[in-house]
Amino acid sequence: MTTQAQVSRLDGDAPHDAGSSSGRPAGMAMMFGSGLSNQVGAAVGALAFPLIGPVGVVAVRQWVAAVALAAVGRPRLRSFTWAQWRPVLALAVVFATMNLSLYTAIDRIGLGLAVTLEFLGPLSVALAASRRAVDLGCALLAGAAAVVLARPQPSTDYLGIGLGLLAAVCWASYILLNRTVGARVPGAQGPAAAAVVSGLLYVPIGLVLFVHRTPSAGALMHAATAGVLSSAVPFLADLLALRRVPARFFGLFMSVNPVLAALVGLVVLGQALGWVEWAAIAGIVAANALSVLAAARRTIR
Repeated sequence: MTTQAQVSRLDGDAPHDAGSSSGRPAGMAMMFGSGLSNQVGAAVGALAFPLIGPVGVVAVRQWVAAVALAAVGRPRLRSFTWAQWRPVLALAVVFATMNLSLYTAIDRIGLGLAVTLEFLGPLSVALAASRRAVDLGCALLAGAAAVVLARPQPSTDYLGIGLGLLAAVCWASYILLNRTVGARVPGAQGPAAAAVVSGLLYVPIGLVLFVHRTPSAGALMHAATAGVLSSAVPFLADLLALRRVPARFFGLFMSVNPVLAALVGLVVLGQALGWVEWAAIAGIVAANALSVLAAARRTIR
């Protein structure tokens, strides 16, 4: 889940630096916990794939996310105007598509590669508006790394890679839509309303699926855990972390997510990556880190 403050940093805004140096260790611990929780949640959800598939896991995750975010954002749906509903509905569709494409990609190509490809979305948004040489270099580095991940060979799962890239497009769209939603809907009501609508979209899908594939209690527990760890916990942890650390630190730390995903995929799911995949992940991480550091340097000057 991307918070409003994340969106501001990624789409070119420059939010003020939050917190003092005394609060930064706690903020950094929260950021690490948020990233780890997100990836562990995805891995736990993947354990239920054999029984209810990615669609079933996403349906339960969306329902849990809707309840959690509605409790936090408390959207006043009846007071929304049509001008507010339009971006909220678009955000809901993007949110639903993003999670489904990501989890299906995880099922096909593994957690580490799927999350790395998805990470190209926010990185592209961060680089798109820049005309500086360093950002062009970062874009070329990330693009080359993506080509390495998708390199043609007999075992390449092109559908899985395509779904990972679709998740990246959805994440980029999510960031841009969040900017509009944040401007038209006060507080966290917009993302909360989008989560509720997204959850409702999965009600008929989930009911049809579960009628044909009766889920076990364990599978439902894994899927619900994914909703808590990958939606509710990161949302709250990121909000608290951004009160303690500068926004540029937050943006830099986002680079760790593909690495965490690869490590969690190895430990929890037994998904080992070769050195070529690790090199591609390192390239995409480096591209984001260099872009954030360059932006921070320009701000300081």
